[in-house]
Amino acid sequence: MPRQPDYGIDAPGVIRNLLLIGLALLAVSVFMGKLGKAGPRLRPTMIVTGAILVAEGLAMLAYSKIGKFRHRDRMLAKIAWRGDEQVLDVGTGRGVLLIGAAKRLSSGKAVGIDIWSSKDLSANAMDATYANAELEGVRGLVELKTEDASHMTFSAATFDVVVSNLCLHNIEAAKGRDNACREIARVLKPGGIAVISDFKNTGDYARVFGVSGLTVERSGPRLFDTFPPLRIVTARKPL
Repeated sequence: MPRQPDYGIDAPGVIRNLLLIGLALLAVSVFMGKLGKAGPRLRPTMIVTGAILVAEGLAMLAYSKIGKFRHRDRMLAKIAWRGDEQVLDVGTGRGVLLIGAAKRLSSGKAVGIDIWSSKDLSANAMDATYANAELEGVRGLVELKTEDASHMTFSAATFDVVVSNLCLHNIEAAKGRDNACREIARVLKPGGIAVISDFKNTGDYARVFGVSGLTVERSGPRLFDTFPPLRIVTARKPL
């Protein structure tokens, strides 16, 4: 069988902990019930908490395997593609957004930046992303760089399109997240579009883009095929 692209598991440590703690609570509640040592409130609380944690872990796993591809297409559909765009993917990981954008290009180019943290994505590495691009037939349209989103080295007005999904919240300081949004606005060409998705801080992203002179829209949370539920911020830079 030919090799298939592997886009990894998002937040693998979080998923592991949710599943392990949830299953442990369920197992202990069963054991305590058999011994007759669980209090009238403790055992039901452990069962409910354990079930919720397992459900959350499974929902995150389902997003990593299925939902993120639907969400990628939802994000990319917000862009009126010509095929000659210069595209930047901030926090590209193993390239699910980057490669999706590259498939919509003919003479353009898709650049992905990341700090390659395996805490945020399983086996996150530049070589793995290039391998996915090769398997997807877009290796010649893709370039990867190691860059900090809050301090990019690109010149101003370099990109027609900037995309990013589940990246900016990983910047711990609010100042750093604000800087990343200002950097996205800076490297965007006049008339360009940024499509940014995350499960928190999206109101702050929208605020910084607005202060930077971009026209901003923010969607409601996607409750059924993303977990945690994701919002999309769309920001357009005036001509």
